[in-house]
Amino acid sequence: MRIAFLVAPEGVEQVELTEPWKAVSDAGHEPVLVSTKPGKIQAFDHLDKAETFPVDEVAGETSAGSFGGLVLPGGVANPDFLRMDEKAVAFVRDFFDGGRPVAAICHAPWTLVEADVVRGRTLTSWPSLRTDIRNAGGTWVDEQVKVCDGGPNTLVTSRKPDDLKAFCEAFVDVFAQSATAG
Repeated sequence: MRIAFLVAPEGVEQVELTEPWKAVSDAGHEPVLVSTKPGKIQAFDHLDKAETFPVDEVAGETSAGSFGGLVLPGGVANPDFLRMDEKAVAFVRDFFDGGRPVAAICHAPWTLVEADVVRGRTLTSWPSLRTDIRNAGGTWVDEQVKVCDGGPNTLVTSRKPDDLKAFCEAFVDVFAQSATAG
């Protein structure tokens, strides 16, 4: 199963990209790096530049329907850039409209807020997003991982890099269940 990893051209927290990427690969799925521009993305280790990664596909030129799930890594700047890009926001919304599972960690739920898909859902995130999630009609909880079965698809959220092990285990399990159900 192909799994989309949507990131901005810069600002993604590297470990929130690489650890879930490894989990998807280890589970036998195909991770695909999707961004708003072709070329390479610049990852960060908090505020310091880290590695670059090649973009596989571009939002607006690919379809949510060609993927079995979506992973939204965090980083402070990454979701802020994504939520300002209409094609990226539409790409995220299409996963929800199509009933495909989505996983988001740390600051990534900002993109979910912009896509207007948190209403009626319970999720977790980096604590500074609490008010944004509540204002968007969601319920925020301070938990390592939150799996929300609201609507036709499942949303898996997590707070921070320290939660990556639990986050990866949860979303890989949800994605596998979705694949066998679909």
